[in-house]
Amino acid sequence: MKPTDIQNPEYFHKVVDCQYACPAHTPVPEYIRLIAEGKYTEAYMINWDSNVFPGVLGRTCDRPCEPACRRGRVEEEPVAICRLKRVAADNKGDVQQHMPHGPFASNGKKIALIGAGPASLTVARDLAPLGYEIHLYDEQKKGGGFMRSQIPSFRLPESVLDEEVNYILDLGIQKHFNQYVSSLKEILEMGYDAVFVGSGAPRGRDLPDLPGRQEGAANIHIGINWLASVAFEHTSKIGKKVIVLGGGNTAMDCCRTSRRLGGDDVKVIVRSPFAEMKASPWEKEDAMHEDIPIIDNHVPKSFVIKDGKLAGMTFEKVHAVYENGKRKLVPTGDEDVFFQADDVLVAIGQENSFPWIERDLGIEFDKWNMPVVDAVTYCSTNKKVFFGGDAAFGPKNVITAVAHGHQAAISIHLACEGMDMMQRPAPHVNLVSQKMGIHEWSYDSTVSDDERFVVPQADKKVTLVNRKQEVELGFDRLHGFKEAQRCLNCDVQTVFTESKCIECDACMDICPTSCITFTVNEEEDQLREHTKVPAHNKEQELYVSDILPTKRVMVKDENVCLHCGLCAERCPTSAWDMKKFFYNVTKAVNACQQETVM
Repeated sequence: MKPTDIQNPEYFHKVVDCQYACPAHTPVPEYIRLIAEGKYTEAYMINWDSNVFPGVLGRTCDRPCEPACRRGRVEEEPVAICRLKRVAADNKGDVQQHMPHGPFASNGKKIALIGAGPASLTVARDLAPLGYEIHLYDEQKKGGGFMRSQIPSFRLPESVLDEEVNYILDLGIQKHFNQYVSSLKEILEMGYDAVFVGSGAPRGRDLPDLPGRQEGAANIHIGINWLASVAFEHTSKIGKKVIVLGGGNTAMDCCRTSRRLGGDDVKVIVRSPFAEMKASPWEKEDAMHEDIPIIDNHVPKSFVIKDGKLAGMTFEKVHAVYENGKRKLVPTGDEDVFFQADDVLVAIGQENSFPWIERDLGIEFDKWNMPVVDAVTYCSTNKKVFFGGDAAFGPKNVITAVAHGHQAAISIHLACEGMDMMQRPAPHVNLVSQKMGIHEWSYDSTVSDDERFVVPQADKKVTLVNRKQEVELGFDRLHGFKEAQRCLNCDVQTVFTESKCIECDACMDICPTSCITFTVNEEEDQLREHTKVPAHNKEQELYVSDILPTKRVMVKDENVCLHCGLCAERCPTSAWDMKKFFYNVTKAVNACQQETVM
């Protein structure tokens, strides 16, 4: 193999697994260290720069970072990265003093944002300080989009959402709330230099052809519409017996909300096996903790109507059969099952809907009636119209919408400056030695042996009678510190200097995971087999040195390294050093100043 090019910023970026997995590439270990130091405001601002909504995401994020967490390779549970974000948000000081303050000098350009969800708000946050006149349109009375209409208050208090949305609106955004955009052509005719569509995926899927659907319509509700109706206080009750159809996070929110609005007997019924439900594991756990059974492998057959009113549903029992890696649901042959219901909530997925976008604007749509959007620039085939969030590629989550917003803002800025949108700005990168002495580091390199701490919850007797009572209470400062100490600092990289190495193999001997090997160089597949412990995870690259005096090479399996620093402490010649790697995705403000620092 050729020597690893550690000057390529993406090499060490990929080693910081949590940050790499985050769609917005939040510098996770950096803010966790600040939490451990009690620097909550600084930790919040690092989050705010990347993910824009730390208090919201600290409660509701889908947590793609946690399955990637290196801690999960040495014990069962990863670091509670998401909930540590909330620790920073709950304990921060005056953060507004660190944020941009208007009024900003105008650059003469106007931007329209359709939908006030996380993608549009991110675009507004990034472009307003550059002097753009931002006009934000939404049919709701407040900003937040689906964060407000679909995430229940017992998971996300309105005060937290208002605070973080207002940080952005206070940048001088011109708000057009309670205004449904019925024509994109009309918006374009208003002279905007660019239009960003962040309208989400507003239409919930239905079961229109299921027998009894029309007759029972008064008591059959589309899940996302029903949640919005509850959020805006148009709905305040539900029947005693409730069936929730679907296995995603929306279904979990529906069933838990139903319990709080009078549902005594609430069931979630899903087609798929329990283990294959789309809902996050913790969402399923929270539902079951609130005495909501989840019944899997049941396919809906009909809504049952008695005396002109919904009485329940019948289901066919199935089991999963796997052929060539594909799942097929096969009837078991058992009798159909009937469950009583006063109300049914249909939460089986969401779809995009663009009836307000005319088809003569130069915007191409694909066979699924989705706009054709460039995956790099987020620009449609009309060079003035950009898409992001669920409106771009279908339903995802808040953090993905934020990531889209950052990239779309860069494209809009480049386009308005007359530059090539494909010339993306390089990330800001730093690699700095952490040495304070020969064997001392400027960070806490000790590996904590604590297991993951449990986030406390309010008593069910309180939460189930008040839909606005937050269930999770968050870590206090002490437990936030202890959980932060579980982080393995995987952004502090082990950097090897061939010219200093005397090939004593001391680093190889002391490594607790046997991730370092000195061996003859070979092609990658053979080299992976001949490391001290075979390196079978090809998703993580090998760190390979140049040829050493003995004609061997140093090979390090980045996949199992704990970044404990023992190799650098043990090395008698300082051939190994611990260097903190900082990677920050550049925002629109730097779109015309491309620079990488190593």
